[in-house]
Amino acid sequence: MTDTDTAQSPVKTRREGAILEVTLDRPKANAIDLKTSVVMGEVFREFRDDPELRVAIVTGGGDKFFCPGWDLKAAADGDAVDGNYGVGGFGGLQEMREMNKPVIAAVNGIACGGGLELALSADMILAADHATFALPEIRSGTVADAASIKLPKRIPYHIAMELLLTGRWFDAEEANRWGLVNEIVAADQLMDRAWELARLLASGPPLVYAAIKEIVRDAEDSKFQDAMNRITQRQLRSVDVLYDSEDQMEGARAFAEKRDPVWKGR
Repeated sequence: MTDTDTAQSPVKTRREGAILEVTLDRPKANAIDLKTSVVMGEVFREFRDDPELRVAIVTGGGDKFFCPGWDLKAAADGDAVDGNYGVGGFGGLQEMREMNKPVIAAVNGIACGGGLELALSADMILAADHATFALPEIRSGTVADAASIKLPKRIPYHIAMELLLTGRWFDAEEANRWGLVNEIVAADQLMDRAWELARLLASGPPLVYAAIKEIVRDAEDSKFQDAMNRITQRQLRSVDVLYDSEDQMEGARAFAEKRDPVWKGR
């Protein structure tokens, strides 16, 4: 994957070492139509499958919008709400199978509807201090499907239901209070902080990250002992790979030798 900055592309990428920055850049508001969603899915699939990449950052172009979600103008022109969104579902991320690498959302402005769902698909969320959020789908006669599944599991149930049922706006401070975002960052420092965090993660053990993400997904709707049994019996692919890996041995050796480990991802 190479950096893309062509004016025609709604998705720009920047690659530095093991980190990929993905920018949704579709003026005026970074809304996602079917074509854009397909492109985003291709980008995130390449990220997932590239062994040299370890962390992704997703953000929006400009300083006003992260993403307002579904492009209603495109829908009015014929884009079907149940059309082909591409390999990763809407926005290329929320249904991407076996996404076993950390993804950071750097919310640089308005994140509503499917844009908030896109952020919820990341593992960590950083919010600019002026960012605002909402799930206004009820006003357009539809349902925030992914948010209806995820949000009540991320924040208190009654708060999630209020946000889903009223569609009201809330700011970064409230999002942080409910644990929806990890940090609030001054707007002019948002991407610096996102890259700082990405570099920290990129220095960590990729096979362990993969195991963590698969375990979390597998355990989401499982009983504790059932999930533990699948881990200890090595029924999860990422755990099985980890336990037989060079990195597993390297971690133990580095600890014994009182040095920093050198992770190879194998």
